[in-house]
Amino acid sequence: MSKRVLTTESGAPVADNQNSATAGVGGPILLQDQHLLEKLARFNRERIPERVVHARGSGAYGYFEVTDDVTGFTHADFLSEVGKRTELFLRFSTVADNLGGADAVRDPRGFAVKFYTEEGNYDLVGNNTPVFFIKDPLKFPDFIHSQKRDPFTGKQEPDNVWDFWAHAPEATHQITWLMGDRGIPASYRHMNGYGSHTYQWTNAKGEAFFVKYHFKTNQGIRSLSSEQAAEIAGKDPNSHQTDLLQAIERGVNPSWTLHVQIMPASEAADYRFNPFDLTKVWPHKDYPLQRVGRLVLDRNPDNVFAEVEQAAFSPNNFVPGIGPSPDKMLQGRLFAYADAHRYRLGVNHTQLAVNAPKAAKADNYGRDGLMASNPYGRDRKNYEPNSYDGPVETGQPLSAPLAIAGYTGTHATPTHTKDDDFFQAGELYRLMSEDEKSRLVANIAGGLSQVSRDDVIEKNLAHFHAADADYGKRVEEAVRALRED
Repeated sequence: MSKRVLTTESGAPVADNQNSATAGVGGPILLQDQHLLEKLARFNRERIPERVVHARGSGAYGYFEVTDDVTGFTHADFLSEVGKRTELFLRFSTVADNLGGADAVRDPRGFAVKFYTEEGNYDLVGNNTPVFFIKDPLKFPDFIHSQKRDPFTGKQEPDNVWDFWAHAPEATHQITWLMGDRGIPASYRHMNGYGSHTYQWTNAKGEAFFVKYHFKTNQGIRSLSSEQAAEIAGKDPNSHQTDLLQAIERGVNPSWTLHVQIMPASEAADYRFNPFDLTKVWPHKDYPLQRVGRLVLDRNPDNVFAEVEQAAFSPNNFVPGIGPSPDKMLQGRLFAYADAHRYRLGVNHTQLAVNAPKAAKADNYGRDGLMASNPYGRDRKNYEPNSYDGPVETGQPLSAPLAIAGYTGTHATPTHTKDDDFFQAGELYRLMSEDEKSRLVANIAGGLSQVSRDDVIEKNLAHFHAADADYGKRVEEAVRALRED
């Protein structure tokens, strides 16, 4: 069997891949050595800008299978019948650290799913927590700046982390999640995923519902203590990646059961909590979980860079029957995610294999730009309308319209009857066992006690006191004890 021939990127055969061309046996290298220059130039460009957030990631392919009828709530085709399967790609990630960071750290985890549906790709971008730290996208750059490396010291600073939280009382709920037992998952397989945001479903009659997604792990919840995580991160910074890769290679395919909470759109205005506030949950007693289907991961990527690093998820990739809600954080991300990918990967990133539709065909008038690979030319016009049988609009909106009223301007997030920044954080604390509370308090105090300014500490303590008197008292005592040592 003849061996494959090594070639340059233009397809020319390479005569020698061991020695550069030189001017004589010991002479300097020649500029005309095209193979050498091409090889070094490509090497210099192997890395693209990493994601500002969610840089450290792992991913796998799989499928989603519908197990329960939800056609009364959405006419999305991939949810149209029990037993229907849709191919998908799921990317897990940490949020704050860079691409070279460790997996076993206390940080929210990204849980982003790309469904390759017959009506186009549907991207559901969420986390392993049902809430987030802020409720308005205008504050997102500030929040991330406070959590990442300080521009002077070059490392994460407790002063910055807790100073921002001192001025963001709405973060108390998510802080309670993050500093609790589920703050460090044992693996990606052993954590839940959430859409976190509120989305809209529309049924065939045009009736609108607001929904929240809950992916419940079928492997069971497993988490690490701070001490266990520190040991694992030191031994294998790639612990979560290793676990996911090896599990699927062994045929131990992780799975999650998707449930949704469903709220008729007519109930949103009078609900006791603002249903579009990302720092709030909908209690299950108000809107119980309804099962939808099963997500299974069964195939590892062949190339981590091509398929995980270049995977691009955009929450504005909806399909008929699913749309946005007035959730302000979601509204900001509808722009920001796609724009980040245009910067990192180029305007034609949707043509990359991991991002391109698989069960549908992309057919539009987008042309040219860096790395364009679409073949359109003769008889394929780049404008619309035209007289050449180009693709045309359907006239059918993907989802129901959202009602609006009032004046334009910069408005604070609307509050409902039970809305405040602390009630749900207190409810979460009161659900915890005594051991869970002790670990939560120790985790918070460990970071807060390192803050150099007393006023920042006092502002944060006030938030925990407002959530629950016992919660605040125990955190205050723990911080004081650590600062007196």
